[in-house]
Amino acid sequence: MRHQQRKRAGRAQERPTGLPVDAGQSIEADVIGLTHDGEGVVRVEGYTLFVRGALPGDRVRADVVSVGKSFGRARMNALVKPSAERIAAPCAIYDACGGCQLQHWDYAAQLRWKRQHVADNLARIGKLPVAPLDEASGGPDKPGTGIARKDAADDVNQTVGTAESGAAGVTAAGSVSGNFSNTQVAANEAERAPADSSRPPVIVHPVIGMPDPWRYRNKAQVPIGGGEGGLIGGFYEQGSHQIVDMDVCLIQQEPNEETVRAVKEIARSLGYSAYNRETGRGLLRHVVVRHAEATGQRMVVLVTNGRDLPHKDELVSLIRRQIPGVASICQNINTERSSVVFGEETRVLWGEEAIYDRIGVIEFAISARSFFQVNPLQTEKLYRTAVEYAALTGEETVIDAYCGIGTITLFLARHARRVYGVEIVPEAIADARRNAALNGIANAEFAVGPAEVVLPRWQAEGIKPDVIVVDPPRKGCDAKLLETILQLRPARVVYVSCNPSTLARDLRVLEGGGYRTVEVQPVDMFPHTVHVECCVSLVRKQQY
Repeated sequence: MRHQQRKRAGRAQERPTGLPVDAGQSIEADVIGLTHDGEGVVRVEGYTLFVRGALPGDRVRADVVSVGKSFGRARMNALVKPSAERIAAPCAIYDACGGCQLQHWDYAAQLRWKRQHVADNLARIGKLPVAPLDEASGGPDKPGTGIARKDAADDVNQTVGTAESGAAGVTAAGSVSGNFSNTQVAANEAERAPADSSRPPVIVHPVIGMPDPWRYRNKAQVPIGGGEGGLIGGFYEQGSHQIVDMDVCLIQQEPNEETVRAVKEIARSLGYSAYNRETGRGLLRHVVVRHAEATGQRMVVLVTNGRDLPHKDELVSLIRRQIPGVASICQNINTERSSVVFGEETRVLWGEEAIYDRIGVIEFAISARSFFQVNPLQTEKLYRTAVEYAALTGEETVIDAYCGIGTITLFLARHARRVYGVEIVPEAIADARRNAALNGIANAEFAVGPAEVVLPRWQAEGIKPDVIVVDPPRKGCDAKLLETILQLRPARVVYVSCNPSTLARDLRVLEGGGYRTVEVQPVDMFPHTVHVECCVSLVRKQQY
């Protein structure tokens, strides 16, 4: 035991030597890029430092707080010269809250960086040649799909137009490699694979932004804690589990904001205690609220540390009286000592089990634990792109892996002969079947289980997909699913991704198995954050 302690102490005392900076040193430098989580990147004699709050084009003074072999971190103490794209963040708690990372950056600059962030990942991790931006900004139909993306360019121009004119002459962040990792420095040009001149480059289109990039979230998931004034609820401070109390959130739809405020006040009035992560005691863990923009319905879910809910009838009465449009009040029980929000059991305290919303012309029933995209305006653009990339004529068989509650599946079903959806979560498949019936869609079939298990079973039953659509979580596709896709050999694969790095990794596998990545359409589902969604078109190589 003592030997292990001495070894740990020795490792803690080890410091890299021969570095141009040391902890405690003050530096002044230009910011040349962003990490994937929004930290500014500076270099001192070739050594990389990450600086929270710094933007490309800034010149900053910062104190080095830690150094490692490959990179270090510094804390900005002065903004010597701001970037021409830096703006004042409108949120009063922006500096403390970790919900947004880019509010202090002009929206047009955010969109340019997100496009470059995607392109950099494809080049560095996916080893794919990427067309210059001017080849992706409209123009003629692109190879492999016969689909013009002028609509995407128009959406972007709508959003960026006047904003870009005020930032003329400023180098885009991505042009200095804006895709640094927190575990390695990835901007070194030597890490890039040589472009494969034997194949057409991948077209990464400009990001489809929002005309008004505020008040877009239809769901708020608010952790509850204790403060000096009693129960508080808001969002976690960046990089910690400290809760920043929130009454106004500029990326939330206003009905959600109103609902959260009311529920917090009602919980205080009823004397509910806040859950304490360290002790595992206390009642209220999270308040989750949803707003269905198409119908005006609202849902309130109280996540509690146990089944007992004091003053339940009074709680329901107060919520119904104070929150207009509430159609569902639920309790979810979560007694696990973990950071997972929901437990396995949900019970309806009053009203319906689900509320109803629409994406385009498709209506969806959304229950407490359903996954439903939080930005309905941008979701329709994303799904429209997925349908376009599938290039359906009405005769195809389509498989939607990771189908969730059937959102993309039902969009595809309107254009295909038959669609099969698979999802590992039984409750999601129950919702998917209900949503198909709700919309009178009879050509969609759903199954519970891992896609890599269900797809071979379907193949054995004689189901041969012409198109496979995948929309995996941030960790990307399961390796066995990628193997299964390569075995099934559909004519097209449409990949919807929320993580450019795992997307690039998976595209490398599919490219090695006989597919060619044709084009990528990024969509800004989460303005003022570092996140970006992508829809990708792949075709089997003999089709070229």
